[in-house]
Amino acid sequence: MHTKTMEGLAGANMNMKLLNTPFCVYKEAERRGDKAAMERAMGYVGEFADKAEDYQKIAEKGMKEDAKEAREKAKIEQENAIRKRKEEREEQEKTIAESRNGDADTVSISESGKAASDGKSASVQDGTDNNIFVEETVDAIKMEPVIYTKTGETAKPEPSTNISVSI
Repeated sequence: MHTKTMEGLAGANMNMKLLNTPFCVYKEAERRGDKAAMERAMGYVGEFADKAEDYQKIAEKGMKEDAKEAREKAKIEQENAIRKRKEEREEQEKTIAESRNGDADTVSISESGKAASDGKSASVQDGTDNNIFVEETVDAIKMEPVIYTKTGETAKPEPSTNISVSI
């Protein structure tokens, strides 16, 4: 918060509180019928009200300065973020360019690896018999879903649970 804003708010608040005292004096003088005391008290009320307005204007100026500083700060932060993103993008482009050069690793797959990637085991394709059949490997892949407890153990579903939905 800007110092002008704090000064304005504090001054306006204090003058509004001080305004109550001469106003009470005015009400008391009015009950007694003392017009001279009423006029003096209203003069003080007017002075305190004018001072409160002045402090209010100071507070408004301070708030405008606060808003201006906040806009400038936001603009600087935005520019820094944009600059940082550009630097990161340039670094990524450099790494991509380096990887496109001849320095990349190559992978070669053997014939047995190619056969395994096709979904067939190498032993079946070579004609050797290791007592592994393609159907068994497919069954091993198609397993029932498993539910785990909070402790990490497998929980077996209750077979007697029947769920029915009626619409």
